[in-house]
Amino acid sequence: MSSSYVALKSPLNLSFTNSPPASPASPRRQSRDSEDSLRALEISDGVPLAEPSHHSRNRSFSMRSFDFDLLPLSTSLTDPDMVHGEHGEKNISLLNGIALVVGMQIGSGIFSSPGVVVANTRTVDASLCVWIASGLLGWTGASSFAELGSAIPQNGGAQAYLAYAYGPLLAYLFAWTAIIALRPGGNAVISLIFAEYLNRIFWHSTRDNISPDDIPAWAIKLTACIAVLLVTALCVWDRKLGARAAVVFTSVKVMIYCVAQVFIIVLGIVQLARGKASPSLGEPWFKGSSTSPSEYSLAFYSGLWAFDGWDQANYVAGEMHQPGKNIPRAIHSSMVIVIVLFLLANVSYFAVLDKNLVGLSNTVAMDFGRAIFGPWGGTVFAFMVAFSCFGALNGGFFTASRLIYAAGRENYLPALFGRLHKTRKTPLNATLLQTVLTLVFVLVGGGFRSLVNFSVVASWSFYFLTVLGLVILRIKEPMLERPYKTWIVTPLIFCGVALFLLVMPIIAAPLEAVAVLVFILAGVPVYYITHRNDQDIPRILGWVKPFIAKIQGKPAHGDGWVAVSTDGDENVEMMEGRR
Repeated sequence: MSSSYVALKSPLNLSFTNSPPASPASPRRQSRDSEDSLRALEISDGVPLAEPSHHSRNRSFSMRSFDFDLLPLSTSLTDPDMVHGEHGEKNISLLNGIALVVGMQIGSGIFSSPGVVVANTRTVDASLCVWIASGLLGWTGASSFAELGSAIPQNGGAQAYLAYAYGPLLAYLFAWTAIIALRPGGNAVISLIFAEYLNRIFWHSTRDNISPDDIPAWAIKLTACIAVLLVTALCVWDRKLGARAAVVFTSVKVMIYCVAQVFIIVLGIVQLARGKASPSLGEPWFKGSSTSPSEYSLAFYSGLWAFDGWDQANYVAGEMHQPGKNIPRAIHSSMVIVIVLFLLANVSYFAVLDKNLVGLSNTVAMDFGRAIFGPWGGTVFAFMVAFSCFGALNGGFFTASRLIYAAGRENYLPALFGRLHKTRKTPLNATLLQTVLTLVFVLVGGGFRSLVNFSVVASWSFYFLTVLGLVILRIKEPMLERPYKTWIVTPLIFCGVALFLLVMPIIAAPLEAVAVLVFILAGVPVYYITHRNDQDIPRILGWVKPFIAKIQGKPAHGDGWVAVSTDGDENVEMMEGRR
């Protein structure tokens, strides 16, 4: 029996699905019009009469074809108009992948985290063990991600793997947490590191000897807020200015980080060779080390935060040459390089500085420079790290604001954040949202060490679920093609240790754990408000359907035209209904 739908015009919307594409000036408005219009379908063969407008949002999830509609979390989006696109070119080599992962891992963490690690472990030996274990744990996660990246060669990293293993809701919650919590939280951490280094330059110029914890907290937070406002102005003042500043600062940042890292390692080795190592290195092994699991978990948080970035190659898997071979090679090579560099840097710190001084300081690079070269050396090292942090903050803001803009364009967030400034053509609303969130983290986040705990707990919650998804896929889809296959014990070790690190915050950092849970759960109603269709909203949220429809710019449920079948379903008539 053949059936057909007849396309009629709704009084609430005068557009048709097969209308011409919208002009570039208003793509989102035309997209909504296309979604709300009555679609012309030919049911008999199951084939649309007309292809949907390419402006409309066609969200799909296919287990076989890896057809995901994902937010580009790793994309810089230098051109805000370019939100999505098919990137078929394979232009990332093995060397590019190694440089990407190493460049993302070597950052402000190695110049600020050693103090937190040794403060919780209490001895140099235990501290070095935590650094090695953090690197190896990151390596097990990276190896698991390598298998997922070779089996699911899609851009998007953990977001794509979560969508494949669990479905779109969990993938959305990862994107939501990254945009609303991880990005602004990470930017707040960088701004605080910048502020602490800058303040120490000022305070050391006015006083001869000052302890790292003598600097007033208000001065650090005020400086961090000023830095956030400055990068906000750079990002919204002019479209080209923000992009150029991001490129310049990022290039200089990478160069400075690498130079500072090499200098610290070389100077530490020279100090050891001269026999002038700090007494901390000569203490009996593990004498006085902490025995508290909660303290070790806090030490691990800072170590893992410094190693964060080992998953970056997976974000560009779709653009890498031979991803099945090159993703594992890039990850394994970069992890070896970074573990060795971080271990040598820590040995150099303790060869020059006493462990108690390192434990008090979030600006260990400055203390290292002062111990070797005097006050001017400390100032030079502090300026290098501060400038690099400002560059990282600018790049992080530029990227995060474009991602919020993309989220608004793609209905991950309200459409308000997907609009450009009329004259400057910059994502003003998105940048202001990023600014407000970052300032909130700076002012009420509890400081550098609390924000690091928050960031690690939030990110590793999804790392745990992603690697657990690998184990699930091994059972559910044993025939899935896996060009690279890690030992099954690798993801099991990762999941076991990650679960311990996620349970311990209940004791060691309860406020950070509760904050992470609140941020993640807050994404569930937002998902149904901005992401799904009206009929997909759970019954428990049914009372908010009219409000959701208003936010989506659609007629409330029951308004407008409704389909009514006739005898035998031979024809379908449209009736105006008001319920």
